[in-house]
Amino acid sequence: MLSELAIRGPTGLLPVLLFLAALVVLDSYKLVRLRTVLLTIGAGCLAAGLSYFVNLTLLDAFAIELRDYSRYVSPLVEEFLKGLILIYLIRRHRVGFPVDAAIFGFAAGTGFALVENIYYLGVLADSHLAVWVVRGFGTAIMHGGTTAMFGIIAHTLTEERQSTKSHLFIPGFLVAALIHSIFNHFLFVPVWSTLGILVLLPPLIMLVFQQSEKSLRKWMQVDFDADTQLLELISSGAFSESRVGQFLTSLKGRFRGEVVADMLCYLRLHVELSMRASGLLMMREQGFETEPHPEVKGMLEELRYLEKSIGRTGRRTMKPFLRLSSRDLWQIYMLEK
Repeated sequence: MLSELAIRGPTGLLPVLLFLAALVVLDSYKLVRLRTVLLTIGAGCLAAGLSYFVNLTLLDAFAIELRDYSRYVSPLVEEFLKGLILIYLIRRHRVGFPVDAAIFGFAAGTGFALVENIYYLGVLADSHLAVWVVRGFGTAIMHGGTTAMFGIIAHTLTEERQSTKSHLFIPGFLVAALIHSIFNHFLFVPVWSTLGILVLLPPLIMLVFQQSEKSLRKWMQVDFDADTQLLELISSGAFSESRVGQFLTSLKGRFRGEVVADMLCYLRLHVELSMRASGLLMMREQGFETEPHPEVKGMLEELRYLEKSIGRTGRRTMKPFLRLSSRDLWQIYMLEK
């Protein structure tokens, strides 16, 4: 019994962990930290536990066959609960690029799959090894892959619209639930469904990785050049004659003088931190595992103080020349990690 469990356990649990590990290793910019990945796995575990009770409740309430429930209802429940993790991360500006979304999504799905397969190890203790091949290489990878797809689509839409409104998360949720439902239908024999997941989802996620890294490289170059020009402009004696300088001067009639001065300090500090974040990413691309300079902590504290001093209205007023997109806010978070 123990020897059989020693075979079934790794077969059901290791494939999804190894695939997640591969995603983390392939992330050449090291955009997400191992600690954050582990916390996301933990959140996925909690989602699995919650889905167990939700599914039991709904199964009793709907009074339908388990087969039909697993095809049409449980995919909606499980993808929604897993998706909540990605929604939280995106709204907290923890996701800067599709690579991040793919890793976080697969990590949430990994946690979910681990709890589910550990549960079935107890329930299906005497099942054939083929069942665990399907669960390990099919169901578990499916859970990770669908949540990764949810994250990628949600991040793409929210980045394009520069908004995190709820309706922008619906397309990703529907795609994830549809893939999950198709898998649960077992349109072919289980082995073919498993092969379908292995053939389609991992290559698709890897393609997103490649495109995302190209996008990151291009964005870093443009962002760094723009920050350099703005910082040189602020440091020059001609700043007051520039469009940004004239705009700040025009605000003296709407804000107190010390608030306008804080706006200028905020602008300079934001640009300096953005350049430091870009430099950190460039070092990581070359294989150097670097940490933010010790003085960054003090700069971040000053930035938070200036944010309070300027207020929400002041920051909104600065939007025409201060980049505050989700990607720029992610840069600041990256320095805080």
